[in-house]
Amino acid sequence: MVGKWKPKPADVVVRRPRRDNLRPVHIELTPVREPSTVLNPSLVLIYAFAALIAIGTLLLSLPFSHHGDGFAPFIDALFTATSAATVTGLIVQDTGTYWTLGGQAVILLLMFIGGLGIMTIVSTLFILAGQRISLTQRLVIRETVGTATFTDITAITVRIVVWAVAIQLVGFLILAIRFAFVYEPWEAVWHGLFQGVSGFNNAGFVSFPEANSLLEFRSDRIVIGVIALLILIGSLSYWVIDDVVRWRGFSRLTLNSKLVLVFTGALLLIGMLGYYLGELGNSKTLGELSVVEQVTDSLFHSVNRTSGFSTGGFNDTREETNLLYMALMFIGGASASVAGGIKVNTFAIIVFAMLGAFQGRPRTVAFGRRVPAVQIIWALVVVSIGFVGIYMTAIVLTFFESDYHIVDLLFETVSAIGTVGFSTGITADLSLPSQIVLAIAMFVGRVGPPIAIVTALSRPDREGMFRYTKERVVLG
Repeated sequence: MVGKWKPKPADVVVRRPRRDNLRPVHIELTPVREPSTVLNPSLVLIYAFAALIAIGTLLLSLPFSHHGDGFAPFIDALFTATSAATVTGLIVQDTGTYWTLGGQAVILLLMFIGGLGIMTIVSTLFILAGQRISLTQRLVIRETVGTATFTDITAITVRIVVWAVAIQLVGFLILAIRFAFVYEPWEAVWHGLFQGVSGFNNAGFVSFPEANSLLEFRSDRIVIGVIALLILIGSLSYWVIDDVVRWRGFSRLTLNSKLVLVFTGALLLIGMLGYYLGELGNSKTLGELSVVEQVTDSLFHSVNRTSGFSTGGFNDTREETNLLYMALMFIGGASASVAGGIKVNTFAIIVFAMLGAFQGRPRTVAFGRRVPAVQIIWALVVVSIGFVGIYMTAIVLTFFESDYHIVDLLFETVSAIGTVGFSTGITADLSLPSQIVLAIAMFVGRVGPPIAIVTALSRPDREGMFRYTKERVVLG
């Protein structure tokens, strides 16, 4: 039996350090470089849109941009530039009669850049803001563009730009050919280009010399159909269209595409039926049209809940119709699209969360997929911020506009914050402070949701290493 070996005292050597062998160690601490607050992604977004609006205001103020002598009034230039850059469509001066060809060209460029800005330009600015793209920056870009991948951000941006330009080019060609039967050749080309860009970007601006938006083309199915299709494609987002083009059956679509397609279809149906039933006996809107024209006109207005094009004015519609369209404007279009509002995706998530809560389920499930709890929270935050913004803006407007009905002021507010462009016809008659308030509302409505997402994703999670004690609160 072999015993356990034990070292002899001679085998153990303990070396004690000699005092004269000790050397002082000099350690240099490099201070951690804090990220620049000036180049914070959320601030870069504000800088970009503010600069775009400032340049547009300056150009629209110059004499070449408007009919008449001298410079255009500052508030007219500022309001129009803000409305075009945020692709809203609210106006204080008629686009086709007040602004010259040069001024309309400035508006067109603002719509084009502003529409692409949410999808792509912001992503490029994030990349250019730093020499190295961190994980946080990639997360921000992913949420802004609407992709599910962290790689090939540049390639994705190029694809979106090419896709957007191609769709607008096709719309321009079809509209230009149709307008050639109505206007002179150069006018047909210009009107086709302007309406093509305005339609796809859900801007709602029209360049026709005739007033009342698209009233002159109410019975023209080609013009109405092409513009409606451009609006619909622009409001669905690139990723939904790409998913549909690579059609593999509805069951194999992404959850995002399913939510957008199903709820967009439902909102279109609700908007069409609501407008049709609400205006059926109204001689100023649908009363004197044939049944086919009543249906197509109702459908067109439902499609335009994200853009603001109209074949009539909402100053002639009934109050119940306006109340319904306030809700539709508030919801808006799909995330990562050119449309505004709280987004269809947000609304869909909240609906499924409510259904799950009513059924007693602790988790939100949609089309066989579980939605992360953090997205439910963000959806509720976005809706809450939207309600607060509308409420506060409407209150401010009532201080300056005591002569107008509260429903009209609320309609203008929702249209501005939702970047839609529908109006009851009071925008141009509002006081200077009210127009400034609406301009701010359009700006916040356009850049607010991306800033909220960017700010949240850019912040480190300081509570990830611990959890608080759970305690229930009485509800209801």
